[in-house]
Amino acid sequence: MKALALSLALLAAPAWPQAPRSGLDYQGEDIRRLQADDFANPAMLWVERGAAAWTRKPGATGKSCADCHGAAEQSMRGLAARLPAWDARLGRVSTLEARINACIVREQQAPEPPPEAHDAIGLQAYIALQSRGMPLRVEAEGAARPLFERGRELYGTRMGQMNLACTHCHEQHAGKTLLVEKISQGQPTAWPAYRMEWQAAGSLERRLRACFLGVRAEMPAYRSDDLLALQLFLARRAQGLALEAPGVRR
Repeated sequence: MKALALSLALLAAPAWPQAPRSGLDYQGEDIRRLQADDFANPAMLWVERGAAAWTRKPGATGKSCADCHGAAEQSMRGLAARLPAWDARLGRVSTLEARINACIVREQQAPEPPPEAHDAIGLQAYIALQSRGMPLRVEAEGAARPLFERGRELYGTRMGQMNLACTHCHEQHAGKTLLVEKISQGQPTAWPAYRMEWQAAGSLERRLRACFLGVRAEMPAYRSDDLLALQLFLARRAQGLALEAPGVRR
């Protein structure tokens, strides 16, 4: 009955236009302070893992990320702010995770890390950190357009037992309080992020899957086309917002 009441309440209230805002704007002062302080931000523990992984040689070729790319502060600057994007070498739209994994498999000849592995999240966070503060500049034209349109469609599609779409929460009701938390616009600027509920850093895919669970819908598999489409749509929707990764969320 509570789920039904929540669903009806969200569907009944009117929508209003809002300018794009970071999810951090909807967090309490405690979370804002944590994210702003690199010594207190728990996600920085994963950044340290990533920095170590950058110089590690895990595969048969004896190569590290640094052997090919040099200092991440220079070679990776701006990369995370442009992704997801069409990757001609891979022949598909790829996320930062997909780019990293392709290098691990192809250049290092090491096994592909499983989703949400701590070292993998750490490497993503370390690389994303090099673009912190830069505005998102994600392209969704050309070969990437069909996937973007799929993401747009999914964003507006009602799903699950609660019969809700992403847009009901994150556009029509952003800023309102749901239980004890404010609903954000769902902008993807902080990921990978440390989420208090998880007591760990995780990916945007993990957060999206949690949303599917929240509306009691069938959960897409990690690295599925639907999750990739949503990530591309959300990144393009957040165009111009500053990348915050690694962030902190409740």
